[in-house]
Amino acid sequence: MERGKDLAEDSSRSPGGGSGGDPLLPNTPSRYESQKRRDWNTFGQFLKNQRPPVPLPHCNSNHVLEFLRYLDQFGKTKVHLQGCIFYGQPEPPAPCTCPLRQAWGSLDALIGRLRAAYEENGGSQETNPFASGAIRVYLREVKECQAKARGIPYKKKKKKASPGKPDDDSSSSMPFS
Repeated sequence: MERGKDLAEDSSRSPGGGSGGDPLLPNTPSRYESQKRRDWNTFGQFLKNQRPPVPLPHCNSNHVLEFLRYLDQFGKTKVHLQGCIFYGQPEPPAPCTCPLRQAWGSLDALIGRLRAAYEENGGSQETNPFASGAIRVYLREVKECQAKARGIPYKKKKKKASPGKPDDDSSSSMPFS
């Protein structure tokens, strides 16, 4: 599916700002808006290609997870397997046969765009499959797996203490802390 490949290649690029900067084209969408629309259309096509096709109102987090796994085939990030001699090395000295995958940051940005697009296209915040706990867990696992494979530890960021509150990690209510 060519659209999946385009999506995978474009998803790691940072969103641009504004409407293109041309005052003669005030309705030109930003890079972010264009990418969000392209991502949304690609996801819709993915659902239509399922057997049987999945109507958007019946879409759930399992369909989103299948979509993310499908996109891995278009990835450009080498992720070393545990049995690879280069596992845990940030800059391996030679090529290996480990698979190419979607980078965690690309998947995270993609989910953010699809989460927004879902609600902009009439989906409710409460039923948004892109906002489910299963998706957050999957993204966290991908992030940790890729960090280990490259030998780069992701450190959890400490929440800054508010004035008058003790610096206590156990009081954090942030889902990604």
